[in-house]
Amino acid sequence: RAPDCFEIEETLRERMPIPVFHDDQHGTAIIVGAAVLNGLELSGKKIEDVKICTSGAGAAAIACLNVLVALGARHENIWVADKDGLVTHKRNDVNDKWRGQFRRTSDATTLAEVIDGADVFLGLSGPGTFTVEMLKKMAADPIVFALANPTPEILPEEAMPYVKVMATGRSDYPNQINNVLCFPGIFRGALDCRASVINEEMKLAAAYAIQSIISEEELGPD
Repeated sequence: RAPDCFEIEETLRERMPIPVFHDDQHGTAIIVGAAVLNGLELSGKKIEDVKICTSGAGAAAIACLNVLVALGARHENIWVADKDGLVTHKRNDVNDKWRGQFRRTSDATTLAEVIDGADVFLGLSGPGTFTVEMLKKMAADPIVFALANPTPEILPEEAMPYVKVMATGRSDYPNQINNVLCFPGIFRGALDCRASVINEEMKLAAAYAIQSIISEEELGPD
């Protein structure tokens, strides 16, 4: 759970001479990074310009956002909500440095209030936290990643008429986004180069490598 897992990981990385990897954080983040890059390519949008709304502020969500920022997303274009509402300056329960970096100054209290014009919805929370009404307020050609398991934030059947790209964490729907997709590649690479740590550059390299599996032809115009 966050923020405990961040503190544990940092401590382990300081103490241990071998790579430390939290799959729920970094595995998910690598795959989401690759998927967002290709989704934006398909939509004709740039990561530095898009508005991202996130449901969930746990380990996976924060790690995903950190990777997206490293890939070019801007903090001022990111909104985060958890079970207690939108993460803003009015909250006094988001004091750790990991989640605090995504705290916004706003009078809004729910994700529904800031979803207008969003290009990307990233769900790492629970079922029913994203509605068709919210989806309809997003920008043209929206990308929706509803990754809660076993029941996503919104079902693909409900979302498909309104999205450019729809993905879940489930294997019985198309476009599965699951942290297992970066295994064993990142570990193989770490072992081959005798890495003592899995750093941010390695995570980004893995995201770009997975992104490149999809050819330019497949990402071309419909």
